[in-house]
Amino acid sequence: MEFNACGHLPDSGAVPVPTEKIGKVYAPVLYAVGREKVREYAAAVGESDPLYLDVDAARAAGHADLLAPPMFVVVYCSSAFMTALFDPELEIDFAHLVHGAQEFRWETIVVAGDEITTTLTVKDIAERAGLGFYTFETSSVNQRGERTCVGTWSTIIRGEE
Repeated sequence: MEFNACGHLPDSGAVPVPTEKIGKVYAPVLYAVGREKVREYAAAVGESDPLYLDVDAARAAGHADLLAPPMFVVVYCSSAFMTALFDPELEIDFAHLVHGAQEFRWETIVVAGDEITTTLTVKDIAERAGLGFYTFETSSVNQRGERTCVGTWSTIIRGEE
């Protein structure tokens, strides 16, 4: 192992991370859930449940309109998440970004016609083994103030090659 004159390891090319941005909260983002967007998403991911595709079936089941599939959360949260990913204060090198993980806790169902407001918070930023680890949390509520979903989004930033 090589040490420099001060007894430290030479520069490992670690990704610099702005830990002082932990706790930053972004402005809420509004998403109007459209019936056709729900249908298009359901078709794109292979959902065949009539509650996602047929208004009459959804209404017969007691819903106001088409239900959005649970993972539709990525559609209504994406603008909030992208705002953080491209925030220059976070110093994320998008070219070296790798998807880490996603985790969701669903509460109230989302139906076509809902207006979902999502707020994103920077939950953690850390450097480990030369990589940058960013964790974000989204909290989404409908127009009635009911929480629809809380999401945890993790990304990893690789160092220079």
